[in-house]
Amino acid sequence: MKRRYPRPRLAALDKLFWVVARRFWSEWKQALMVVSPETVVRWHRSGFALYWRAISKARGRIGRRRISKEVRDLIFRMVTENPIWGAPRIRGELLMLGFDISEPTVSRWMRQAPRDPEPARHWLAFLRNHREAIAAMDFFTVPTLTFRVL
Repeated sequence: MKRRYPRPRLAALDKLFWVVARRFWSEWKQALMVVSPETVVRWHRSGFALYWRAISKARGRIGRRRISKEVRDLIFRMVTENPIWGAPRIRGELLMLGFDISEPTVSRWMRQAPRDPEPARHWLAFLRNHREAIAAMDFFTVPTLTFRVL
């Protein structure tokens, strides 16, 4: 890109001025600096903070829509009453009830559903009731020194 106006040239008198200024004035470099680097860094930081604060307020809520407590309670109830149902089945039931919700959301809330300790009690009752009929065996082999199997 070419300049519209040529770059200004330093005349001999300008050069002489700066040589004399450097010789007799020890802080001549401060006159060339309009602002200090710390000031520029502070301006940049405050500008960034202002920019991101404005963007955050302008956008409003970011992310997925929150599902209502009613839907969450319904998911929890379905998980408790139907322990073998997975997320696709529960989502299908919710769609039939008129709640449009994604399967990953149902799956996420299924993990947070309060668990019922009843299944463990049922299993323990089953083991107690059938302990006489349950046979526990362990089959294993022992090779001897002559490579025979006991």
